[in-house]
Amino acid sequence: MDKRTRVLNAMNKLPVDHVPCGFWFHFGGKEALGEACVQAHLRYYRETDLDFLKVMCDGFFSYPLTVDVKTADDWYKLTPLGADHPYIKDQVWRAKRIVEEIGQERCVFYNVFAPFSSIRFATDDDFVMESLRENPNAVMHALDVIAQDHALLSELLIREAGCDGIYFPVQGGEWNRFTPEEYHKYVSPSELYVLEHANRFSENNILHCCGWAGDKNNLALWKDYPVKVVNWAVHVEEVSLEEGRVLFGNKASLGGFKTLWDEKHEEGILYHGTKEELQQYTKDIILDHGKIGLMLGGDCTISTKLPWERLKWVVEAARSI
Repeated sequence: MDKRTRVLNAMNKLPVDHVPCGFWFHFGGKEALGEACVQAHLRYYRETDLDFLKVMCDGFFSYPLTVDVKTADDWYKLTPLGADHPYIKDQVWRAKRIVEEIGQERCVFYNVFAPFSSIRFATDDDFVMESLRENPNAVMHALDVIAQDHALLSELLIREAGCDGIYFPVQGGEWNRFTPEEYHKYVSPSELYVLEHANRFSENNILHCCGWAGDKNNLALWKDYPVKVVNWAVHVEEVSLEEGRVLFGNKASLGGFKTLWDEKHEEGILYHGTKEELQQYTKDIILDHGKIGLMLGGDCTISTKLPWERLKWVVEAARSI
């Protein structure tokens, strides 16, 4: 079974020869943009032999505000960027270059952040939350504008660049941030707009419930989102792959490996286990969950310091059963 078939079968809960594996990290410095970024992704894929590639949107985290936003009311000034803006055009170019090189042999997904994440990256978390308290309608207008651009970006990534789908991280679901009613009123509409538009061009889209800061989320906020696969922080949320499969309505699951890290330390067997321990852990995940509807990966991004050989150990173990 080739890698494309293996991954698409896993996403659609069909039989696979082996459980597919995929991990990702942030490229920095010269490798964050341009042709250097393309070559960095290609080198990473070819040296690790992973089954699929999630292309990072490094260099494009912050939505480029075209107006000066100093007060909550200023969010009303925001208008869509459009397809010719470098924020969209350059990301589509990056994805297309990568797909041209390896898209025939395996699936490629591109990271598209939810509008609520992008608006906070563009300013800061405190300002966005303060704006929501002062003028929620203005912030929702801004989220709708960003959603239009991210929906267009998703369409072009799939239709023009040739990506198999998008990888869609959602944030802001921490238990102490919003009530479920507030989240579904203020945040969910912009997220669903992007996902539903992406689904018009590919059904093979992945939801990432981000636990990057180590804070637990109310995963139920996202349980009905229209995606094919769900990736959540198993170890942060303390929700196993089996429990998550039930919570998310028997969608295919992506994850299983703890990936928490910062500049001072790294947590989890992926970083510190011996080859034998890591490979046994990999096999145990598969035996516990079953091979149907499972894709192995991390809770979130892996540390750039992780030797790629350790990922090859995971791939080797997954392909042994």
